[in-house]
Amino acid sequence: MNLQDYQGVFVFIQQVDNQVTGVSYELLGRSRGLAEDLGTEVTAVIIGDGVGSLTGKLGEFGADRVVVVDRPGLRDYMTEPYTQAISAVVEKYKPAILLFGATAIGRDLAPRVSARVRTGLTADCTKLEIDPDSKNLRMTRPAFGGNIMATILCARHRPQMATVRPGVMQKIKPRTGFVPQVDLFEPDLAKNNKYVEILETVKKTGSKRDIQDARILVSGGRGVGCPDDFSLLEDLADALGAGAEVSSSRACVDAGWTEKGMQVGQTGKTVRPHVYFALGISGAIQHLAGMEESEIIVAINKDETAPIFDVADYGVVGDLHKILPILAEKIRTEKAARA
Repeated sequence: MNLQDYQGVFVFIQQVDNQVTGVSYELLGRSRGLAEDLGTEVTAVIIGDGVGSLTGKLGEFGADRVVVVDRPGLRDYMTEPYTQAISAVVEKYKPAILLFGATAIGRDLAPRVSARVRTGLTADCTKLEIDPDSKNLRMTRPAFGGNIMATILCARHRPQMATVRPGVMQKIKPRTGFVPQVDLFEPDLAKNNKYVEILETVKKTGSKRDIQDARILVSGGRGVGCPDDFSLLEDLADALGAGAEVSSSRACVDAGWTEKGMQVGQTGKTVRPHVYFALGISGAIQHLAGMEESEIIVAINKDETAPIFDVADYGVVGDLHKILPILAEKIRTEKAARA
């Protein structure tokens, strides 16, 4: 393998129902910095049916070029045809770097592509940077339960592949009016015994938004005490308004108090809200990894030595069961006065 033949930073664009997911825009934003360090371009790769209309927005959020695989039958994600398509993109375009979001789709697709093209894959990265000397991609991820951060290089194979958790990277300010180069690519997709047939798609509906989209998160840990006491957190979120959602630590998910989709932390979701309420959360490093980039952190905990106070902007030592009803009432009174 001649490494010099591989150029450019490529990003797999995840779309669901022809809507690009947020992590794809985040990866495009980080890719711009990587590409500038390498003196190269950013290429978005999107697969689907009728996705050509999405190329303009991809350009605004960082893509210099968009490779489009557009054909009937690819509207919904399926492992084998998507793996064949991305592998064909690698074979034709020879990217130096190929990035995926660490979503359910990305975690299914990326390892299969890496095996097909015979290269390595670093999963769940929290930091990506270019080594100034070797120009290799430095891929950093938590290891040993989040107790250390490991930086991994893929020096002898290309492309250098990584998955990145949603919420870790940041989108760039849109380049309004930027028009990317568009390549329509038609790879050979051979049906084989790995193909599946989608018989039915059932979508879960509900009033709650994804916690990664919330501007305010009211997050509870083991210190909440029991699942019924999460009603205190829901009442506070209701007082704060439409931009607030309830989330939790892993301990609450493991205990069956809350759903997996509400979990913040290394094995849950990485969030970056405007305000993060850490209620009854001790502040283990695994939890901090998922929320320490929040703009404002408010912690309430009985234990004044809890690690959460080391990262909190505002801390209250006390019983959340007594404090939260008072806080919710104060917020409602203040909002009513302003109205």
